[in-house]
Amino acid sequence: MRRPKKPVIAVAGATGTIGQRIVRALITRPFITHFSEIVLLSRSDSQPSFPIAIFPAEIQLTMRRYDDFDLADSLADVDVLVNAIGPGPAAHAFKDNLLRALPDTPIRLYFPSEFGVDHRAHNFRHRDWDRKKAHCRLAAELLPSLHICRVFGGLVLERSVGPALGLDAAHNRFQCVGSAYAPVSFTSLADIGRTVASLALRPPENVPDAVHVAGDTLSVADIAGVMKSAGAGPITLSEIDLKRYRAVTAATKSAEDPGPFLRFLMGEGSVDHSAWSMGCDNEMVNPGETLWRWKRMVDLAGETKGVPYRVGWSC
Repeated sequence: MRRPKKPVIAVAGATGTIGQRIVRALITRPFITHFSEIVLLSRSDSQPSFPIAIFPAEIQLTMRRYDDFDLADSLADVDVLVNAIGPGPAAHAFKDNLLRALPDTPIRLYFPSEFGVDHRAHNFRHRDWDRKKAHCRLAAELLPSLHICRVFGGLVLERSVGPALGLDAAHNRFQCVGSAYAPVSFTSLADIGRTVASLALRPPENVPDAVHVAGDTLSVADIAGVMKSAGAGPITLSEIDLKRYRAVTAATKSAEDPGPFLRFLMGEGSVDHSAWSMGCDNEMVNPGETLWRWKRMVDLAGETKGVPYRVGWSC
């Protein structure tokens, strides 16, 4: 009896920040043995930061440079497509062009470029999240039989404990929008990559439309305690009015800057991937942590002695 052909998986934006994490997950066991070929798609000439020599001889790795004119050709043998292309108007236009090429390919499972907060129920406008919504509507319209899975990891662990979100451990002060005790979910970039790799192993019909994961879920008050224990020292907590901040931000802040929006989403519980809140699919993608150990806030604190050196955000 012939074994079924192993699928070909492609990662668009493979040399970018999240793309490289997804590829790194795909090339590790147990994931790597489930694919016949891993295709790295990039619009630039940049190379991934891992050595090609680490790939087992039985696994084919292909690096393809592509553009608007050869999208279907670049995907002609692909079964699973992961879109890891970053934000920005030009990038979103390219993502939509990528979708329009899919009817001419054998792709059955598609992961759009999400990986951050679940914006589907937001009742305010934000340019990047609005573009993501429009992209998935276009996918459903163009490819009604395509299986689409949106992966939401909440806030990026390595990039969210910093002044941009009011969490300034370097100066021993955390300012919260709303309650300092509202649960907030964080997932590391590597764990997002592993989550996508785990889901890509499944038959397309068994992959959910949306998946919420969290390497850790804890409040800002909890984070202050973790950072203090790791060396930051005592951290002063303060709270500002959620309702007023939300109204002003939604009306006046730049829609290209997610930071202020993420701050009120944290305070109102809209980044809480607990089972009793937005839901948590950790056990589905990594049952009992048998595939990997989730990176937690205490790990980040230990690595940075309580003062995370990467400051920023992810939407």
